[in-house]
Amino acid sequence: MNRALEMEVFAAVVDAGSFVGAGDVLSMSKAAVSRHVDALERRLGVRLMQRTTRRLSLTQEGAGFYHHCKEVLAVMDAAEAEASSKVLEPSGIVRINAPVSFGIRYLTPVWEQLLKRHPKIDIELSLTDRVVDLIDEGVDLCVRIGELTDSSLVSRRFASTKVVAAASPAYLREYGCPQTPDDLRQHQIISYRNWTGPGRDEWAFRPKEGGAWQTVKLASRVFSNSGDPCRQLALSDAGIVFQPDFLIGDDLRAGTLVHVLPEYDYERSELGIYAVYPSRKQLPQKVRALVNLLVESFATVPWARAEDLSAPAVSAPKIAPSSRRTKAATSQEKQP
Repeated sequence: MNRALEMEVFAAVVDAGSFVGAGDVLSMSKAAVSRHVDALERRLGVRLMQRTTRRLSLTQEGAGFYHHCKEVLAVMDAAEAEASSKVLEPSGIVRINAPVSFGIRYLTPVWEQLLKRHPKIDIELSLTDRVVDLIDEGVDLCVRIGELTDSSLVSRRFASTKVVAAASPAYLREYGCPQTPDDLRQHQIISYRNWTGPGRDEWAFRPKEGGAWQTVKLASRVFSNSGDPCRQLALSDAGIVFQPDFLIGDDLRAGTLVHVLPEYDYERSELGIYAVYPSRKQLPQKVRALVNLLVESFATVPWARAEDLSAPAVSAPKIAPSSRRTKAATSQEKQP
């Protein structure tokens, strides 16, 4: 039993004035139209129309039922139109999660553009450096940097960033500039705790001109779950930091930080930046609009890329260590 179809057929018969006319409108045979009307009358237990070979006329019950049918069908049409418009026009709340440092620096213009382009979209934004569960926490889209571990999610890469080892000129004057990866063991290291790409305590280096990878285990003096404190400590002459160029590229260009060991590559130093969402099937237009806008917005990255910086800005001064370097090295405390 399809009550909506029976009502639609009955109303079409009344509007067309005949079973044949209703069949033409609904692409049904006259017999099929008649079956639906008969079934409707049996279910209601009342005759809705009088039929003769020459004309149809509504009974009193039929006239009242026809009026209600038109109202119900109009509501159904409006509901379908509203649902279709929401599919075609992005609307509703889009719940977004992004890393703190990246979100504050580079995603605000994206949110502004999304709101301007799509006035029916609202944004619920969460900034955190932990890996959230999109399904459990009801997140529509997450921006993630580095290695992706959940293969059940759909991702689209829209940018990349490169990790750079850097320190302030004052720190390098105080403690000397590392000439080889092994020299890093004698330095104060500032580490980001939430790496999903390169190792947090172990880093692999290889000369740019070629050669074997060399793994160096570093004892960090500082761990942080946010990149901004790491950057600020490096700017304050506290040690050597490993951070992506989206965070410290402008500092390298300005010379307030100096690229350490520029002659070496780091294993997995190139990190992808991804839009991650639960499923590609029936992707809501609000999410699709955001993904497309991210790709568009980062077609050219807005930060200074490490490989594009001039040599003077990224070359560390080769200064002999001062007497305080040994003192600093021996006082390092390994994070428990």
